[in-house]
Amino acid sequence: MKNPRFTALAAGLCLAIAMLAPACATEDEPSDDSVIATINGEQIPLETFRIFYFERMREEQAQNNQEFQEQVFNEFINLVVVAQEGEKRKLDEREDVRSAVQLQNMKILSTATQQTVLQDNPPTEKELKEAYDKFVAGAERTEYKASHILVADEDEAKKLIAQLDKGAEFAELAKERSLGPTGKNGGDLDWFSADQMVKPFADAIKALKPGHYTEKPVHTQFGWHVILLEETRKAQPPSFEDAKPQLVAAVQRQHLAEVVTELRKDSVVTLNTDIVKLKDGEETEEGAKK
Repeated sequence: MKNPRFTALAAGLCLAIAMLAPACATEDEPSDDSVIATINGEQIPLETFRIFYFERMREEQAQNNQEFQEQVFNEFINLVVVAQEGEKRKLDEREDVRSAVQLQNMKILSTATQQTVLQDNPPTEKELKEAYDKFVAGAERTEYKASHILVADEDEAKKLIAQLDKGAEFAELAKERSLGPTGKNGGDLDWFSADQMVKPFADAIKALKPGHYTEKPVHTQFGWHVILLEETRKAQPPSFEDAKPQLVAAVQRQHLAEVVTELRKDSVVTLNTDIVKLKDGEETEEGAKK
């Protein structure tokens, strides 16, 4: 049975905390308004809970409501008391635990560094324009408007091609014989790019001229196709404004890549060749000197 006093406290605390801005106290000792709770004598910073709370919101894709707030607050208390028990058992002195903590610290510091780099170096309008020009050049592609008739075996597909050669209407044959969901619409696939189709179908459509159909059946994992290409067109790239979120992300990735390259260039890395074996019997300079 839940403790009514604790439940009310949890809900009230969570409701207040979820709305707060990140804590900004900088002293070594946390101030009263930056501590969410004292658990077994340990002061737990408000910001620690906030990080935990919003991580859980993202994981669960949950709404910020009282029920979820209470749930997460109780999860957080459980996390703290179990971690404290681990410290009592001196599990933090175990090598695998120390290594896991070190890895987690590195991940957090790496993420924080990347965020700081991006904040300090926002993409310029010139960089975005250059990225857009590259995007437009690389985005040029052909789109196809086509129809197809899908049947179960090659012989039937060949018979359909023979009927088309004699003047049969493609759409009528598709309505009568096609096994695909587009059959009722005369086989109409509307506009698509080749990369949206399986490779045999894409290869066949690229080889056709508008107004022509495949002279041989095309085999895919879905069955045998007879394909009619109606029209082609150049795909229109999105406007600069529509593409801006993707452009910002692309320029940011480039900034980060440049920073990492510089950091790697200036770093001294010495491999322990007793553990790390290089390909094809290569040795590091240090290893070769041993």
